[in-house]
Formats: sequence, structure tokens, C-alpha cells
Amino acid sequence: MNENRERLNRVLDRVDAVALAFGTMIGWGWVVLSGAWVAEAGVLGAILAFCVGAVLFILVGMIYAELTTALPLAGAEMIYTYRGLGFQWSWFAGWTIAFAYLSIAAWESIALSTALNHMFPLPQIGYMGEIAGYPIYLSWVAIGSIGALAMTIINYFGAKPAAVFQVMITGGLIVVGLMFLFGGISFGNVAYAEPLFTDKTGFVMVLLIVPSMLIGFDVVPNSVEDMNIPPKSISRILIFSIALAALWYILIIVAISLSAPQEVRTAGLIPAADAMAYAYSYSLFSNILIVGGICGILTSWNGFIVGVTRIIFAMGRAKMLPPVFGKLHPKYKTPTAAILLTGLICMVTPFLGKNALPWFVNTSSFASVVSYFLVVVAFLALRRKEPSLVRPYKVRAGILVGVLAVAISGFFLIMYMPLGSLLPIPAAVDLGHWKHEIIIIASWFVLGLVFIVYTRYRYPAVSPEERELLIFGEEYARKEVLHED
Repeated sequence: MNENRERLNRVLDRVDAVALAFGTMIGWGWVVLSGAWVAEAGVLGAILAFCVGAVLFILVGMIYAELTTALPLAGAEMIYTYRGLGFQWSWFAGWTIAFAYLSIAAWESIALSTALNHMFPLPQIGYMGEIAGYPIYLSWVAIGSIGALAMTIINYFGAKPAAVFQVMITGGLIVVGLMFLFGGISFGNVAYAEPLFTDKTGFVMVLLIVPSMLIGFDVVPNSVEDMNIPPKSISRILIFSIALAALWYILIIVAISLSAPQEVRTAGLIPAADAMAYAYSYSLFSNILIVGGICGILTSWNGFIVGVTRIIFAMGRAKMLPPVFGKLHPKYKTPTAAILLTGLICMVTPFLGKNALPWFVNTSSFASVVSYFLVVVAFLALRRKEPSLVRPYKVRAGILVGVLAVAISGFFLIMYMPLGSLLPIPAAVDLGHWKHEIIIIASWFVLGLVFIVYTRYRYPAVSPEERELLIFGEEYARKEVLHED
């Protein structure tokens, strides 16, 4: 059987990959939430929560590293679960992680309007009503929608332009973060760094936030076909990026704790900006910090657009989604339909208003943990089913690490569900209160159902051999599925 499948251009190098992973994980949350982390868990409690969360994520990252080097193909979650668990779980894992990515990409358009409105109050023109008690103005919506259009255009014209943009904006983000840390150390006061600890409830509340702060490392496995990097180097980049992002959040906690007393850190709408202005004793630094936050919005936005479009492309190429999603632009070699769909959704979400921010954060955290859980289960299944699979990077004590990763992802999954309320941890999340979140999740899977019906109509009979070649290509397809000797 001849292979007939689209291929992405391998144009990204190591710097691009690190900037993609790190920049995707560092968004707007550190600007608006860091003060709350310290208030909830205390300075050392918040740091400890991120240390624990980083270790847990590195275990999952190690599993991704092994699977990525063994099967370096776009659509990571879909690829691994198809190989380990079969078609149905593969479709579910792919569509779920696409939703997690898209949720964050969507809320970045809202975050951009929020950030710019804090720097330069936007005129309230074109009142459009209220959603969840928040007034919606066309002038506010336009900022987010225009930003979404710009990000769509950047990604439309190729992976390399998107990567160059990512590297440049990540540099700006790092510079502002270091200025914040320098101000706290030089002009702050150790006496401001209180409380050191609060209680276990505060610690768990911060720990539960960690997945939403570190989601994005798996953008690298999803875009691996865009990378001209040896597989083993990709494994190092994955683990390094998680550790680097965790270090960033820890340094931000240190910076905000030293920069201003607790009453300043918790009084304003954007705590980090207020703390930086307090440390430097100059209001201009508030806007400088927000510029850094906008850099984080753009790097995260760009990274998640890359991630979601690659997973949708991979599913389209595998005939799991309508065929248009499996096609690449003839010149730029970008998944055009996936990019346009993502851009359209990002342009529409500002109409939901500022109150939609936590809805998308909650849904993305839940969906990402579901996908991680399925990937680590697939990892264990592949260790058993394909022990001879070539693994350029192989996790030591892989079964033990896999079992631990299943337990970790399972714990977070339970905590995000109503079952978590039965545990003796007051910080558990109750989905019973997720009215808007459930509507968003249901809408995405209804769209998925429509795509399934259409795809089944277009491809009434896809043989296992054809699907194997479409997903894995000749190099990574299993000979026994292709009935080859």
C-alpha cells in the first residue's frame, strides 16, 4: 500500500522549541494570580506547591519524552493513545487536548483586552448587553478580536514566522520578569514576605492551580513534525522546559513577596503590577509589568495556536475529522483550516466578556488532566504491547514512573470532579457549580459529534491498514497491521 499523507516542514530549531514550550506555559496568570497564591498558601507554601507540582509534571513530561522520541509525529495525544488504547480513546484524547489548548487560546483574547484596559482605559463604546453580570462593549471586544486576527495571520504564513515571533516576545517577557525580581530584591523588604505558611487548604488550592500554569509543555510533542531536531534532544527540551517554567513561577512568587506588603499585593486588580510599582516607587513600572504580562499573553496564545492546529491537522490527516483539516497550505505548509477555525473561535470569545476568563481556565485544566491521564495509561500499555519499539529516550523504571503518573493525573482528575468533594480536602473543585464551564465543554463535544457524522459520511470505510499509514507513515507503522513480513 502506498503512503499518501501530508507532511509539515521541519523548520524549527532548539531555540524555537524551548521558546515554544516555555512561552506557552507562561501566560497572563503570573500577573493576576501571584498575589493570590501567596495569600492562600503563604510565601513558602506557594513555592512548595509549585515545587511539588513541577516534580509531578516532570514525571508526566518524562513519559511524553519517551513517547515523543519513539513516535515523533504531530498530534501527540492522539498518536500515543491510538497506538496503546485504540481508535475510540485516540479520538477522545485528541479532541480533548485540542479543547484544552483552544480554551486557553480563546481566553488570551479576553486577557489582552483586560491588560490593555488596565494600562489605557478603553472607551466604553457600543454597549452590547451583559453576560454573567459584566457589561460588554464593542470597543472592548474589538481589541481581543483584532489581536486574535493578528495571531491567526502570523500562524497562517508558516511555522518559522510563528517561531521567530515566539522567540522575540519570550525575550521581552523574561526581561520584564527579571526587572520585577530585581526590584523586589533591591528595593523591597524581607518583612513583606509574609505569611510564610497558611494551612493545608491554601497549599492544595495553589497546587490545584499548577496544572493550568504548566499546561503547554506538550505543545512540543504536538508540533514535533515542524522541528529539525534529533529525537533525543527533544526529550531534554521537554523536561528542561517544565523545570524552567516552574522556576519562573517560583521567582515571581519571590518577587511579589519582597516587592510590597500583603495589603498592596491583594488590594488591586493586577497584584504584580501594583507590587512592582510599589517596589520602584514609580507608577510607570506598573505598566512595564503589564507589558511583560502582555508578552506572556502573546507567547501563550501563539504556542497554543500551534498546538491546537497540529492536533486538529493530525486528526484530519488520519481521517478522524473532516478531510479539510488534514490539508496543508501548498506554499506555507501550515494547516490552514485548523488555523482559521482556531482564529475564528478566538475572535468570537471576547463577546463573552471578562467574566469568561475563569470559565476557560477551569475547562482547560480539566481537559488537559483528562488527556494526560489517557497518555500515561497508553504509555503503560505500550510498554507491555510493544517492548521492542525503538525508544531513543527511555524512562528508567518506566513501569513505576507510569504507575506514579497515573496516580498523579488521577488525583488531579478526581479533584476537578464532584467526586473530589468527598475527599477530606476543602479545596476540591465541585463541577456542580460549573454552569458555564459545562456549557462550553458540551458545545465543543457537540461540534466533535457533528464532525464525526460528517467524516463517517465522507469516509464510510477506512481500513486499519490505511489508517495506520495515515497516522504513522511508513517509517513508524506497525508491520503486523500492514500484514507485512
